[in-house]
Amino acid sequence: MGGETKPTMPSLSHYPKLAAGPKGKQITNIYRDRLRQFTDGGQYYAQGLMDKIVEAKASGDDHVKLQVYSPKGQSRPSFKEATSNKFQSTHVGESFGPSWSTHWFKVQIAVPSQLRKHEHIEFHWDSNSEAMIWTEKGDVVHGLTGGGERTEWILPKNMLDGEEHTFYVEMACNNMFGNAPGDVIQPPNPNRYFQLSKAEIVAINLEARALYFDFWIIGDAAREFPEDGWESHEALQLCNEIMDAFIAGDGSKESIVQCRELARKYIGNVDSEKVYDGDEEAIVNGVGHCHIDTCWLWPWAETKRKVARSWSSQCDLMDRYPELRFCCSQAQQYKWLKEYYPSLFDRVKEKVKKGTFQPIGGSWVEHDTNMPSGESLVRQFLYGQRFFESHFGERCKTFWLPDTFGYSTQLPQLCRLAGMEWFFTQKLSWNNINNFPHTTFNWVALDGSQVICHMAPAETYTAEAHFGDVKRSVSQHKSLDQDRTSLLIFGKGDGGGGPTFEHIEKLRRCRGLSDKTGLLPRVKMGGSVDDFFAGLEKKIEAGTDLVTWYGELYFELHRGTYTTQANNKRNNRKSEILLHDIEYVATLASIKEGKKSDYKYPKKEIDEMWEAVLLCQFHDCLPGSSIEMCYDDTDKLYKEVFETGERVLADALSALGFDDSRADGQLVGLNTLPWPRSEMVELPKTAGLPRYGIAAGDLGLVHVSPLTAAGVSTASVKELGNEAFELSNSSLVVGISQGTITSIYDVVAQREIVPKGSKANQLVVFDDKPLYWQAWDVEVFHLDSRKELYPTKSSVTERGPHRVAVVTETKVSEDSWVRTTISLSAASENVPSMVEMEAEVEWREKMKFLKVEFPVDVINTEASYETQFGIVKRPTHYNTTWDMAKFEVCCHKWADLSESNYGVSILNDSKYGFATCGNLMRLSLLRAPKAPDAHADMGRHHIRYAILPHSGPLSSATVRAAFNFNNPLKLYSHPSPLTVAPLLSAFHISGPDAASLVIDTVKRGEDDEDVSRGGLPPRKGRSIVVRLYDALGGKCKARLNWGGLKVRKASRCNVLEDDLEECEIGDKGMDIVVRAFEVVSFRLQL
Repeated sequence: MGGETKPTMPSLSHYPKLAAGPKGKQITNIYRDRLRQFTDGGQYYAQGLMDKIVEAKASGDDHVKLQVYSPKGQSRPSFKEATSNKFQSTHVGESFGPSWSTHWFKVQIAVPSQLRKHEHIEFHWDSNSEAMIWTEKGDVVHGLTGGGERTEWILPKNMLDGEEHTFYVEMACNNMFGNAPGDVIQPPNPNRYFQLSKAEIVAINLEARALYFDFWIIGDAAREFPEDGWESHEALQLCNEIMDAFIAGDGSKESIVQCRELARKYIGNVDSEKVYDGDEEAIVNGVGHCHIDTCWLWPWAETKRKVARSWSSQCDLMDRYPELRFCCSQAQQYKWLKEYYPSLFDRVKEKVKKGTFQPIGGSWVEHDTNMPSGESLVRQFLYGQRFFESHFGERCKTFWLPDTFGYSTQLPQLCRLAGMEWFFTQKLSWNNINNFPHTTFNWVALDGSQVICHMAPAETYTAEAHFGDVKRSVSQHKSLDQDRTSLLIFGKGDGGGGPTFEHIEKLRRCRGLSDKTGLLPRVKMGGSVDDFFAGLEKKIEAGTDLVTWYGELYFELHRGTYTTQANNKRNNRKSEILLHDIEYVATLASIKEGKKSDYKYPKKEIDEMWEAVLLCQFHDCLPGSSIEMCYDDTDKLYKEVFETGERVLADALSALGFDDSRADGQLVGLNTLPWPRSEMVELPKTAGLPRYGIAAGDLGLVHVSPLTAAGVSTASVKELGNEAFELSNSSLVVGISQGTITSIYDVVAQREIVPKGSKANQLVVFDDKPLYWQAWDVEVFHLDSRKELYPTKSSVTERGPHRVAVVTETKVSEDSWVRTTISLSAASENVPSMVEMEAEVEWREKMKFLKVEFPVDVINTEASYETQFGIVKRPTHYNTTWDMAKFEVCCHKWADLSESNYGVSILNDSKYGFATCGNLMRLSLLRAPKAPDAHADMGRHHIRYAILPHSGPLSSATVRAAFNFNNPLKLYSHPSPLTVAPLLSAFHISGPDAASLVIDTVKRGEDDEDVSRGGLPPRKGRSIVVRLYDALGGKCKARLNWGGLKVRKASRCNVLEDDLEECEIGDKGMDIVVRAFEVVSFRLQL
């Protein structure tokens, strides 16, 4: 008790009693910076890993014999044409050019015995330009990017026998982003030459290459994981351990194998697609993609080769990496591939059938959505979906527009009508004012239609598949409250290319890291974009409630694209109107009863015209952001469209009995719009006819009456001195001073439109130097440089009594001028009077922006703008940054500012840029950017616009006046117009809400047996498709009339012309109900 002690046992610890020596804390940043030594190309290259990847190589004439054929100019001969020419000896080190030229190389290789013993043999070619490898038989097998990127081609086994083998390389004298001198958006240098720096056979140490990727991803973990977590520290220790093992083993093959074993501690086994076999939830969905701008910094001709280069490389990658799923859009590009590279197209079809190559998007091209008409958007889907269905057996389910400059408010409705419920983009991540708040959400159109929209949180459609891309797929995800999954779209893009083997290797390691170590979001491969959206849809069905975004997805950048390349935009508008008229007249001509006619609906010509117009609506073409060569191409293509269109229209009119050559013909106006019209027209210069006539009447044909001085309604002009004038008719009195409009007095409403002291039709010019993107952007600060332009002289050019006009000449600079005609026509009964302006502009400016202003005595916090199939309202104030961001917006044929009982509309015939700031309405006319086209908009322009005052709020009067303004009545001669008048007036709408509805399209059914061009099964009989919409935003009840046409059955259909439901038809028409801003199509079977 007390004092006893227990026997002590000797310690069994191996912890040393005495310190072996000092050990300091590792200096993290130094050891982290050390990692670069292992894989960089600097002074330690020979001592690092990169030197071990290439085990052996062979070059020179003994092993790689080169001959070249250089076609003249910018010709791009086919394989057969090129290889039938004489080739001359050449060698590495020679340069080839100039820009845009093509050079064909005959390559004869013999793999030496010292290389044949190695496991993996590649051919490396680097002409520092894009190139493409062809087999001796003429099949494309692989694309090459150049400049150190995608320069390898794995030699087929049959070429490793030591015998001589031949293949060809087609070299294009441009790189991935064209031929700009340095900064890629500058105009291309026409005299670039490209040096062939490499043509060699190379043996690769695959283990060393694999270690490179292991080290890359673990090094990224050391750099990018938080320093307050163990994961980054463990990654850093492991990377240094790998370097130490490599050094200790003197970089031997054995040491490289040892290093890879060390790497597996952190990332696991990543040497096959089985890395994705785990059961753990993966929330980042990796999908390969190749965005190829159909034109941009290169012309269409080069895009055709980019498609072949890119897609052949992807087919090769799919064979090597089973987990790769690759998606690509744009039916036009598939059509080019089929036409110019049929064997490669067949290879793509095989991959599509296997599910590894996914056609996506459902549209003809990745088009602009701001400026094309509503019907153009419909045709993008119609032609795109029909191509995909006819060639691959399926329509696309996902609308795909990752790079377009803003998204029209009616797209969700049109997507649903085209069979697509899902939409992918990311472009709003480029906003330079406000941060768009959602990643995954329901996007809702004007009529209430919705699609599921996903914007990749990595904020790119050309991800490099970096560790950081995977990480950002969660860290930048803005919809985690609703759903945590996302798409990671990776692959070289814009100029094509697509995923590389490096991308896929990195993603394997990212997944391995997530499973082995954690913290990094888990990525998966092997699923498609459609799989991702289908998963979202299932979650919604199970109760996930996504947020909604109503209306347009306005892009807060690239606002200058509403104006740049004015001629191109004018051609777009005119071609859309021409196609509308052709289809309307040709449809009626093809169903005309009576005397048998050999007239056939010109489906081939219509298809070709539409495909041309749709191509020109590509999102770098119509917006004006391409190089000059592209607009040389579009000018030629539009010329063909107009020439073909005029011929086809003339044929249809002839089939209906119109004949301008007959002396007994009666002069009539052809009204292709679905409402009565009355307007002054200029008569043919025929003996005995006055200059003007009134064309007035109902639908189809309108009566033309020559106007004489004794006409009841007149217009007059007074000269008030000091270049002041007064134009007047029975509705308006217009005051003009110094070329501007100082007063517009509405006689009927007894209201002044122009505020006191203000000037309408005021030309203004702004300094226009955006932060970077010249052709694309106009920045808010340009408004601070406003400068009024003052006229040099004004004079009266027409004195009535039917039309009065004043011409004003305005000097912009020494080289630029504007000649503006302000005119007022005699008022017509039941037709609102407008003040019309026609400007002829000689434009030779540099980085200037020309606009015309209209201050009006109207107050509203919102202005209305015509958009496709409806109206979009935007703020006239700058209350918030979201409001201010819309300092330049897109409109179509009209913009309107109205109060409850009065308003003013501004009409135009070819413009898209507009702004309303307070009570100041401003139409954008011309820009003068110098990149990427140094001559954008230079030259002569003709622009029409008008001021339309109106009593009451915005109404159908503005909608119809704008249609009329853009589609003036055309005069023709017909020997017996009464015989065709009933047919030409067959389609119209009646009823209490008829004024709100617009019949936008009348055409033949795509697959009618007498119209079908194949591709999809024909339908028996004849049908007419009638498309209409509510233009004002209210539910409409009305009647669709078809006159004397013998309609046996009517069906509501979608824009792809699938019958949805049969309609109850009555005598000569049927009752219809249309939701606010709804687009409705009917297929009438005759």
